[in-house]
Amino acid sequence: MIKRLRSFVLPGIALGMLLFSVYHLLFAAERLPKVSPLVEPPHKALASVICGTGLVEARTENIAIGAAVPGTIMEVSVSQEKVGQQIEKGRPLFRVDDRHLKAQLKVHRASLKSAEAELGKLKQQPRLEDLPPSAAKVKAAEANFQKMKDQFDRSVPLFQRKVIPAEEYTTKKFSLAEAEQKLRQSEAEHALLKAGAWLPDQELAQAAIEVAQANVEQTETEIERCLVRAPVDGQILKIDVRPGEYVSSAPGKALVMLGDLTRLHVRVDIDEQDIPRFSSSAKAAAVPRGTTNLRHELKFVRVEPYVTPKKSLTGDNTERVDTRVLQVLYEIQPGTEKVYVGQQLDVFIE
Repeated sequence: MIKRLRSFVLPGIALGMLLFSVYHLLFAAERLPKVSPLVEPPHKALASVICGTGLVEARTENIAIGAAVPGTIMEVSVSQEKVGQQIEKGRPLFRVDDRHLKAQLKVHRASLKSAEAELGKLKQQPRLEDLPPSAAKVKAAEANFQKMKDQFDRSVPLFQRKVIPAEEYTTKKFSLAEAEQKLRQSEAEHALLKAGAWLPDQELAQAAIEVAQANVEQTETEIERCLVRAPVDGQILKIDVRPGEYVSSAPGKALVMLGDLTRLHVRVDIDEQDIPRFSSSAKAAAVPRGTTNLRHELKFVRVEPYVTPKKSLTGDNTERVDTRVLQVLYEIQPGTEKVYVGQQLDVFIE
């Protein structure tokens, strides 16, 4: 009896619990209301389009200005209050410590003056004051030669008659030869003095001047490199440098960001799969992120023909990290709502 009761009661209890669970899921569970998105996703501005992500940049592109030489920043000519203001080409932006270069410049300029003075000295040779002493030496040597010659001529007949010994005769003979050589030496030195500086010596002095001048110009160039100037007319987009900071010349560090904002460009990344469908003459429009009621008309500028790896990833599950993109530049037409450099836009190309 108990076994028969179990065979009916237990399945009945299980069936009841199952029916209760189904009822609870269908009727008793709370139904959540549909939630609208905080921001409407962008809608296609054209019927059949190619979609891409665009980044707003200046007409001259965003020029990241760094330091040409490493060192400590001594002076910043543009303050944070001037961000967004217009500056002219050649305007000083900041200066790196150049005191050691200015000291070297003084040394090189002194070396240049010394080399120029040495060349001038060579070109002015011989000095008029040096000629009379040299001529007097020639006359003295000539007089000494005549004296030695007279003594030797007198000793010849005496030696032949054996009045004087052979030793005295030989001494007078060699004294005459020595006097003759001294006369020739003084005459050669006088001629050398009158000839002036040797041409190769002048060429060496001229080469020394050129070396000194090159050192001066090199140091002046290094001093000029320490003063960073604006390369183009434009607006200051960002200033990330302060006096006293040490900066290096390594690439990738933008101390000042500059660009011409008279006309803004949009750099659009077109997926390599959409490149065959792209046409430069097609209409294009852009919609800022976070809004759907603003539309910017775009004008084609140029295509950069090198297909590069995609750097900006959207996070889509179907997106591949090895995708390559074609970069196309469009110009934002005037009269539209203001956009900012670096802002992302959703671009639709017909």
